[in-house]
Amino acid sequence: MTSMSTATPDWLALRAPADDAARSTELARELGRLLAARRPSAAAPLVLHDLGAGTGSMTRWLAPQLPGRQRWVLRDGDADIVEHVDLDAVVDADGCRIDADVVVEDLAELPKDAFDGAAAVTASALLDVITHAEAAHIVAACVAADTPALFSLTVTGVVTLRPSARLDAVEQVLSAAFDDHQRRDADGRRMLGPDAVAATAELFAAAGWNVRTVPTPWRLKGRDSALTSEWLDGWIDAAVEWRPDLVDDAEAYRRLRLAQAAAGRLRVMVSHEDLLAWPG
Repeated sequence: MTSMSTATPDWLALRAPADDAARSTELARELGRLLAARRPSAAAPLVLHDLGAGTGSMTRWLAPQLPGRQRWVLRDGDADIVEHVDLDAVVDADGCRIDADVVVEDLAELPKDAFDGAAAVTASALLDVITHAEAAHIVAACVAADTPALFSLTVTGVVTLRPSARLDAVEQVLSAAFDDHQRRDADGRRMLGPDAVAATAELFAAAGWNVRTVPTPWRLKGRDSALTSEWLDGWIDAAVEWRPDLVDDAEAYRRLRLAQAAAGRLRVMVSHEDLLAWPG
């Protein structure tokens, strides 16, 4: 059974500025147009569900871009992390505070009618850490409710680091090992990992829905050294967990890149994609 969030509040806070800079405002605007066209009454609040909500970062980013009254339902399987949800200062595009409810619920327990009456479903950094069956479950619930969905910041497996290093060959092996780790079997379930956007788009397309995707990479520079270092450690650790034979080369690579990050010289591009799906 999959918990919809395994991150820590500190990690989510550290990555929040890079996430917000990367997310697709183009798809957010398109979602806003869809909601405006489908809204039955200006007096009724839009109900939006955020899956794997964590501390509420997707809600904090998206709600101010959508007009009209809003009620958000933040769903996450981690009871501890949702204790850190903070939406007190969040307002809609008209400057009115939003309403919010929190539901602690594993993704496997998401009812098929969970989104009945909802205006939209959102998620951030979720699709790559779930299984194909779980993605199909989400898609089926969206289709059953005729509810558009915006999935943000799904990794695609493409990572670029600059400047070039004498250990570039090691970097390529680490990158492949990280991708394999992302696809790993967890309790007998294979994660989508970097295949998540394509798989989810295919599921929606098979239901006759429209799908748009937009590249939304992190572009980390010298001022982002704290996030870059934390990301780099996690990236290398995951690769070595999958390929323990890489440990010696990986540690030499880690020392080199962390030194570059500390000096403000390291530039990192971590590829993501945002996906918007809506009824055809």
